[in-house]
Amino acid sequence: MIGVSTKILGRKIIYFQEIDSTNEYAKRIAMEEEEGTLIIADVQRKGHGRRSREWASPRGGIWMSVILKPDVHPRHLIKIVFVGAVGVVEALEALGVEAKIKWPNDILVNGKKICGILAEGKYSESKVDYIILGVGLNINVDKDALPPEATSLKEILGVELPLMDVFKVLIGKLEHWYGIFKRQEHDILFNRWRSHAILNRKVRILSEEGEFEGIAWDVDEDGALIVETPDGKMEKVIYGDVSLRYA
Repeated sequence: MIGVSTKILGRKIIYFQEIDSTNEYAKRIAMEEEEGTLIIADVQRKGHGRRSREWASPRGGIWMSVILKPDVHPRHLIKIVFVGAVGVVEALEALGVEAKIKWPNDILVNGKKICGILAEGKYSESKVDYIILGVGLNINVDKDALPPEATSLKEILGVELPLMDVFKVLIGKLEHWYGIFKRQEHDILFNRWRSHAILNRKVRILSEEGEFEGIAWDVDEDGALIVETPDGKMEKVIYGDVSLRYA
């Protein structure tokens, strides 16, 4: 990973040809490692997203996790997911691909998922020990290795891209938006997120308590999705509690 010019993210890089999960490894070492330590692998055997959903991670993608230790109140940690989403979308934009964000952490191109983002951490009500930002981006993954609802840069552009070139663009964008987060310029982060997000759409919210439909209008200052139900009520949907489907 020679040539990375970032100051925080990737200041130390741990590389594996194959691993169970970069997020799981990052959690095992996070307390001892400095902020910005990045774990990256060619292949993940047990890559996963929210709620331990399997995330296919064959050769040809970027599967990475970065250890973050921001000096912020734990209530702000949800915003790390938004940092990841905006960073990925802007990296894809720099590569000539227009992507959209499906709240809170899926990146779509032409309606298909190209990237997943997962934030996990250790913290109390008043203190952050660490947060792990995981990013799984399909780059040169063959179509046959992807589920039907997923896509890759190779499929979209018709050519393979050098993984190192994509990595450098991606890590630069993530560092930029992480800096904005650390400076607590949350309005800037959320406004940029909104400019890339799929909003003003009918959605179906699924949770353990049941499901309901409505119009997804916006996010609030904490990143909760604001959904207007058919009877006109405004409901706040909290990240981590639900799944979202376009109705």
